Order: sequence, then C-alpha cells, then structure tokens
Amino acid sequence: MSENYLYRTVCKHDCGKREVVKDLIVREFPLTLFVNEREIVTMVCSPNDLKELGVGFLLSEGLIQNSKNIVELECQESEGLLHIRIYPEPSNTNSFLRRNIASCCGKGRAGLYFINDARQVKEVKASGCFTKNLLLRHMSWLEKNARSFRLTGGVHSAALANDRILLMAEDIGRHNAVDKVLGALCLQGMETADTCLLLSGRVSSEIVIKAARANIPLMLSKGAPTDLAIDLAEDLNITLIGFARENRLNIYSHPERVR
Repeated sequence: MSENYLYRTVCKHDCGKREVVKDLIVREFPLTLFVNEREIVTMVCSPNDLKELGVGFLLSEGLIQNSKNIVELECQESEGLLHIRIYPEPSNTNSFLRRNIASCCGKGRAGLYFINDARQVKEVKASGCFTKNLLLRHMSWLEKNARSFRLTGGVHSAALANDRILLMAEDIGRHNAVDKVLGALCLQGMETADTCLLLSGRVSSEIVIKAARANIPLMLSKGAPTDLAIDLAEDLNITLIGFARENRLNIYSHPERVR
C-alpha cells in the first residue's frame, strides 16, 4: 500500500521571512477501473485501499449488490489498473456512462443522480438508534485519527461505526473516502443495520444514495448537508446529521434514531 503523501521542496513566506523547506504534499493517483474487461471510469484518488475503492464504487453505483457478485478482483497498482469481473453482467452500465459524461460537462451531479438513481434506491429498513454522546465521541475519534489530513490538510475521511469504530478510510475525494469504507464492508460481508456513516465534509445527494444502497440508517458529518441531501434522506428513511462538533449537532431528518 502506498502512502497518501510525499515530501516536496516549498518556498515559504511567513511574516516577512522566507525559507526553503521540505513539506508533506498529498498524492493524487489515477486509477482506471475495468469491469468484465470493459473500461468503466478513471478515478482520481489517494493511492491506497484501491480494491476497496473499486468495489465500493460498484456498490454505490448499483452495479453490484454484495461480494457474491464479485468473481475476480485484480489490482495492478504500478500501472494504475483495477480489473473486477462480476456476475451477473450489469444491465445499467450504459446509463451510468452517459450520466458521468454529462456530469463532467459541468451540468452538476445532484440533479442527474436524483433522476437516474433516487428512484432505483430502496428505502432503508434498519432502525438502529444512537445516543447523542456516542455520535459526538465517534466524530471526535474520526478527527483525531485522520492522520493524512493532519499531516497534509488535503484529504477527506469517512468511517463506519456502531458502538465502536469498525472501518475508516481517507482520500483526496469525499466520494472516494466513502466508497473505500463501503468497499471494505462489502468485502468483509459486514452487516450495516445498526451502523452509522461518519463523514468529515459536506453531505451531498450522491453520498446519501451511497449510504442508502449500503442500508446504513444514519449519517453523521462535521460539515453541512445540501437541500437535496436532506430531501433524499427524508424519503429514504435515513437520519442525516450535520455540524457535529464539540457538544452540538443538527438533525435534519428522522430524529427518532437519536436519543
């Protein structure tokens, strides 16, 4: 596994002083994903947990349902290639590709996700409950253990927890960090009915859909949610919490899960 950062020479100016120093810089790595020998997408990511990222991406996009759909998984890290063979053959690959091409043209992902994905996602049936104090302790843990962020300031973090932290991942992309967590739980066959998804940044509609596809009943973030994220969380029976900092938090949907 590669490190998320490396040293670069930087010329720093501070309060009229100039010095040349070695500074830690976050790494950016292109990973091309092939599904059943077909090139699907190139993701720009942090160069670690690449298999988990690919599996979580497929899960988030609805191309697989669980680890039983994965026939073969091979990562050629030095070439930046990830090959996943799945069964059955996904039927919605073409619409997936059209959506991402459109989003790359600057039309925005949220509306496209709402049209193409929200109607395909099932309502979360899990009814797990959490205390406010436990959720705030989880968020504090996430901040303290976000090693790459502390060193570089250039990554996002995500984690899965119940009464304890189960999984954690960091990446330069918010969506990638979530996909790495979801990929790990998929590969490990973990149940999610009593879990919550912890996030370091803003919660958008795409991330709510990722949580719904993994049947995660609660999302907790240090940042703010968007209006569409709140609407989707309400419709999909997900408790959405933002601004979880110090001793406060805001519950935007389904507050009955928080005691």
